[in-house]
Amino acid sequence: MSNQDEPRPERRRIARHKSFLRGMVTFNNRRYDCLIRDISPNGARLIFNDAVTVPDVLDLYIPQKEQTLRINVIWRHGLEIGVAFPQAAQMEPTAEAGELVDRVARLETEIAGLKRLLKKMKTDAGPEFDVA
Repeated sequence: MSNQDEPRPERRRIARHKSFLRGMVTFNNRRYDCLIRDISPNGARLIFNDAVTVPDVLDLYIPQKEQTLRINVIWRHGLEIGVAFPQAAQMEPTAEAGELVDRVARLETEIAGLKRLLKKMKTDAGPEFDVA
């Protein structure tokens, strides 16, 4: 196993939680859709469909939360970027915020399981029950 294959040591003070949120980054009057895969009060991992060259500072809009955040790009790798929320550095996470993040992670896992179950049920029922 080469050094590139080894997991990087965790340097974050607060662990990120898996997410599946739609996002949009904006800069220079342009907008790019992305997927927010991991998120914490201090930052996130964003994935783009296509290669996008983004500046070091940009805005991230999260439609589900109706929230726009100023973000700083920390790292770039292929179609992914890691970002930090500078305003979060001044705020310590509360127990309530941590509980909310945990609850969202549990609900996202439950939704994924329900989607798998629904897909299996549709496959088992056959095409006569397909209501696409």
